[in-house]
Amino acid sequence: MELILKETIDTLGEEGDIVKVKPGFGRNYLIPTNKAILANKASLFLLEQEKSAIDAKKAKLRAESEFLSKKIAGSTVQISLLAGEEDKLYGSVTSSDIAEKLSELGIVIDKRKIQLDEPIKTLGVTMVPCKVGYQMSCEIKVEIVPLSTEDTE
Repeated sequence: MELILKETIDTLGEEGDIVKVKPGFGRNYLIPTNKAILANKASLFLLEQEKSAIDAKKAKLRAESEFLSKKIAGSTVQISLLAGEEDKLYGSVTSSDIAEKLSELGIVIDKRKIQLDEPIKTLGVTMVPCKVGYQMSCEIKVEIVPLSTEDTE
């Protein structure tokens, strides 16, 4: 089954691409969720007309992603938590904690874009991969420091 993508899907392609998918995937997911349309003469004609608008949208997204990537790559997130013996934390640091600290720095990013395989449970510096959009990614420097006793009082 040939479809025209109406939005970028990481596993298939970018907006405006003509892709071949299994009929069930197209019929049961892509078309009902309005992520793709059938590739017929009428839709291919419309695609040709909208090609310049799609290209402009892609260029804008790429520029925004590059800007966000540079902004994130240059920043360090510092999180203070109580720690026990052998630098093990009481609790852990999750992607939502990192996203919250980034928002305090003026960088708004969805916690689902922070690709933390498992929560951070030790002190130290960790590089965490992050998808910023338009098939771009960067690394966030996360520094976990022990919470001092003066901070708790």
